[in-house]
Amino acid sequence: MEAKEQTKETTCCHKTKERSEKEYRDLINRLNRIEGQVRGIKGMVEKDAYCTDILIQVAAVNAALNSFNKVLLANHIRTCVAQDIRAGKEETIDELVAALQKLMK
Repeated sequence: MEAKEQTKETTCCHKTKERSEKEYRDLINRLNRIEGQVRGIKGMVEKDAYCTDILIQVAAVNAALNSFNKVLLANHIRTCVAQDIRAGKEETIDELVAALQKLMK
């Protein structure tokens, strides 16, 4: 839990999100797997692997990142967005729309 608290202290944005221990662990585990995949791609480049083999691994990383985004976005909508709407904070909808536009570029 120490790493979780350190991350919050070094956050540069004004908003933070309290996550359950399970949600935190699930997100970190996904990111660790993605990090391992990226290191694997780097190793392939260093070993002069065939281009299409590398491209297939890059596609796998892209799919993993998209999956991470879907999970994070769903959690965000179920918690932060829903709570803010119930509290009358309509600007959260604009924030969500802006985030979706950036994700869909």
